[in-house]
Amino acid sequence: MRDYLRLWPEASALGLVLLCALSLAPGISVAAPKVEKSKAELSELHDKIESLKKELDDTKEAHADASDALKESEQAISNTNRKLYELQQQQQQTSTQLQALQQQQNGVDSELQKQQRMLSSQLYKQYLHGQPGYTQLFLQQENPAEAARQWQYYRYVAQARAELISGMQRNLDKLTRLNEETAASLQKLTELKAAQEAERAALQAQKNQRNKVLQSLAAKINSQRGQIDKMKRDEQRLSQLVEKLARLAAMPPKRKPQKPAATDKATTPSSPQVIARNEDLPTNAFEGGNFAALKGKLNLPVRGDITNRFGSSREDTGVSWKGLFIKSAEGSEVKSVASGRVVFADWLRGFGNLIIVDHGNSYMSLYGNNQALLKQVGDTVKGGDTIASVGNSGGNEASGLYFELRYQSKPFDPLSWSVVR
Repeated sequence: MRDYLRLWPEASALGLVLLCALSLAPGISVAAPKVEKSKAELSELHDKIESLKKELDDTKEAHADASDALKESEQAISNTNRKLYELQQQQQQTSTQLQALQQQQNGVDSELQKQQRMLSSQLYKQYLHGQPGYTQLFLQQENPAEAARQWQYYRYVAQARAELISGMQRNLDKLTRLNEETAASLQKLTELKAAQEAERAALQAQKNQRNKVLQSLAAKINSQRGQIDKMKRDEQRLSQLVEKLARLAAMPPKRKPQKPAATDKATTPSSPQVIARNEDLPTNAFEGGNFAALKGKLNLPVRGDITNRFGSSREDTGVSWKGLFIKSAEGSEVKSVASGRVVFADWLRGFGNLIIVDHGNSYMSLYGNNQALLKQVGDTVKGGDTIASVGNSGGNEASGLYFELRYQSKPFDPLSWSVVR
């Protein structure tokens, strides 16, 4: 590159000298050495371009490896987040079950204490007054049958109360055992959740490191591409100079010079802007299998800023946007826009952790760049169900959700159906 920068003013001056010389003298042999020198410079520049191309290929290969490593990290994080989500649900259910058992235990314990107090009172009264035996009752009663009936009644009451207390004690023991087992299960779930949290933190650190490597390689690729593009432009200009010098050497004397053509300046793409803000989330108000009924009433799947329009050119690739990117905080809940069945839930290059819901009648919705996928293939969902959490998987710098709607496999503008304009 430095050789070319040194060559450019020399070559320009050379062109002017040659033009003047051609208009004043019949000889043109002075241009020949300069042409040969420029050709040598051109050959050297071409070799540098080929060397840079090889370096670019190596960097692309390293970038692909880093992308695969990032994919593994993001898939592992997604699985860990899904396990944490399931553990949290189990923890809530077990906690609710434990509360119910504690309430039952308290109720049985209270009733047991009541029966024990009644039995204690009865025994105390019998102790104070003395419980009459069968013979005493028989002598005190004029009617022997009445005496037998009262004796049987005393025995029945005492036996029934004793059996009631015994049964309640067994029930209380059972509830106590269930309570202890449930508490142990809850403790185990808490410990398992803590271990999963630690694993997620380690995986997140690994993902961050791999993402840094990926971004570094992407920056290197862009830099190498920029160098190659610049050298190609230099090569083109130098080739034009060599051709011009060769033409000048072959021109007849007194040929007037031509003005160089003006070059166009490249335009810089504009930075992304927020075009709308979404606040309302989907509900199951339009359940019933007719997805087309949502037209004009569709709520977008996550709260956040919409940074592009459907069909506009992407700044990174130049291709048209086939959906919307909704910038949102990492970890935010992603809702299904309507009822349907999950037909895809996995990592996909360019989309990161992607989930696709089939709503029937050839309608599908796509949710990409997620931090975690909370549903699996085959799961049925309703409008408003949480199916994923927002992230930046797939190599995105910004955290947010990529959202598409498709009919008969062809994408269409979600904003044309949405309440957001």
